[in-house]
Amino acid sequence: MSKERILVVEDQPDISSLLKIYFTAQGYEVYTALRGQQALEICSRTPPNLALLDVNLPDMEGYDVGRALRASPRTRHIPIIFLTARGERRDRLIGLGEVQAQYYIVKPFDIEEVHTIVKNQLEDARRRNQLHPVTNLPTAELLNDQLRQLLTAPRWGLINVHINGFETFTQVYGAIVGEDVLRFVALMLNEVVSEVGGNEEFIGQQSVGQSFLITTIPERIQAICDRIIARFDDEIGLHYNYRHRKQGYIEFVDDTGETRQAPLMSLSIGVLTNDNGPFADIRELSEAAEEVRQRALVQAREQGKRSFVAYGRS
Repeated sequence: MSKERILVVEDQPDISSLLKIYFTAQGYEVYTALRGQQALEICSRTPPNLALLDVNLPDMEGYDVGRALRASPRTRHIPIIFLTARGERRDRLIGLGEVQAQYYIVKPFDIEEVHTIVKNQLEDARRRNQLHPVTNLPTAELLNDQLRQLLTAPRWGLINVHINGFETFTQVYGAIVGEDVLRFVALMLNEVVSEVGGNEEFIGQQSVGQSFLITTIPERIQAICDRIIARFDDEIGLHYNYRHRKQGYIEFVDDTGETRQAPLMSLSIGVLTNDNGPFADIRELSEAAEEVRQRALVQAREQGKRSFVAYGRS
């Protein structure tokens, strides 16, 4: 299981350092930001599992950071805890009401109490199976909620990304190295969306298997897909040993005991838009996205290509 990520947004270096040292010692991966814009950039690249926000920041109020997190499909599920010296009733109402923070703690605070609240919030998210245990991407109900929104949205794009050859890779290299590949793909998808996307994008992962879903707007689909394929095909070789990387395939023993060869991992991507609808429910939408993705796999083989994108229903 990956370490859970906590973002600390605090402009006082001593408090920021205290929180980073303490939560790192508790086994978390801790990011820190002294300014609100820096915090939003971190969330865009690598969304955390939880955010600890001060209100008084040099460039914007922590409330504005919280509002921005709630406005983006990629970060709206993140638990927010305010740690601030501003304890007036009006401040609490903004934090708990407008921003919909889970807690509002006034300084000075008891760090062990803060840790208990953080731990409970993260455990609650795990109990509801909201995040994938390896990649920390939204899954299960969070993913389904996003797909339901597409059913009534006027304009949307859905990108279904699947890692081909992943099972064979894990058979040869082991499950632990396979988890490294899943984390690599999750990080790469976040970076690509941050580079060529905007605030509308959502990235989720199927609970079982090696498929990822991205929702976006139609005009960004091709740029996102092109960049994903370029990054994946260029970088996936780093997860293989030198011999496999150089020869371009790996050997494995199948169920009959025969030694066979398999190409390096690739991506098959299926794309749907609102023009391919309407869809009655998320099951029909998911099945259609998988049909297009399967067509991409067939077309890649027919054309002798590695990663490939197929668009729309046939």
